[in-house]
Amino acid sequence: MNILNIDKCPLCGKGHFSKERTCTDHYATGELFDVFRCEDCGFLFTKDVPDEQEIGRYYESPDYISHSDTSKGLVNCIYHYVRRYMLGKKAQLIRRCSGISKGRLLDIGTGTGYFSHFMKEDGWQVDAIEKSEQARQFAKTHFQMEVAAPEAFMKYEAASFDVITLWHVMEHLQNLNEVWEQLDKLLKENGILVLAVPNPESFDAQHYGSWWGAYDVPRHLWHFTPSTMKSIGSKHGFKLVELHPMPFDAFYVSMLSEKYKGSRCAFLKGIYVGTCAWLATLVKKERSSSLIYVFRKSENK
Repeated sequence: MNILNIDKCPLCGKGHFSKERTCTDHYATGELFDVFRCEDCGFLFTKDVPDEQEIGRYYESPDYISHSDTSKGLVNCIYHYVRRYMLGKKAQLIRRCSGISKGRLLDIGTGTGYFSHFMKEDGWQVDAIEKSEQARQFAKTHFQMEVAAPEAFMKYEAASFDVITLWHVMEHLQNLNEVWEQLDKLLKENGILVLAVPNPESFDAQHYGSWWGAYDVPRHLWHFTPSTMKSIGSKHGFKLVELHPMPFDAFYVSMLSEKYKGSRCAFLKGIYVGTCAWLATLVKKERSSSLIYVFRKSENK
């Protein structure tokens, strides 16, 4: 198997690493992967993941909700209900932070196209990118949307977009610094970058440890804390202007984590831990299971 070799931290450029924990790929293969921490800046990453040519088989499962769009089972039904609610909240956030009600938006990792379709219906000019051919076909069939393959990302003209979004996508992308450089190139000077990622410093992450469902190795290569996300944005000329919790994620991730542990009454236990996580978020939003980050280009670049 071809392995992605990480010998230097993509955030600080140094090479002093220590193993943080070992996690299991509960989703597809049952294989073990180690999560390492940079001893100099604290950046967390999954070590020795398959490279781009081989990672595809780790996504092959009918239970991969964002691609198969299955509603089978109570957990998945809840996921879809929450998604419908969150589409409106995301659109509201984008309108407020961008200062415009309509513009050109690029959604990277659009999955089956629900968010891109929602924004298009809201009057935005939307470009969407998705790696999965199956998901692109779903978007075309259900929403009549032409979703581009990942190669399109490097082909757009500079300063093309008012808004770029990555909803639970940044943690998957292997060429991290190159991605940020291209995001900077594609955004207009007054544009915003909006992204959401899991938070390994969250209440539920601390509760479940290596069982935490959002480690999702090896698909999740990078594990961003609020401080490391802010730092990598700053490294590439972006200023963090807003940070928002995603409290519903804790319920879903907790139910997954209980399922992975083989717990009896996984649903009820997940609801309990999710509620505790939600209450913790009310005290400190940085403990949210997932966080939404809103960046602008820094004026001091």
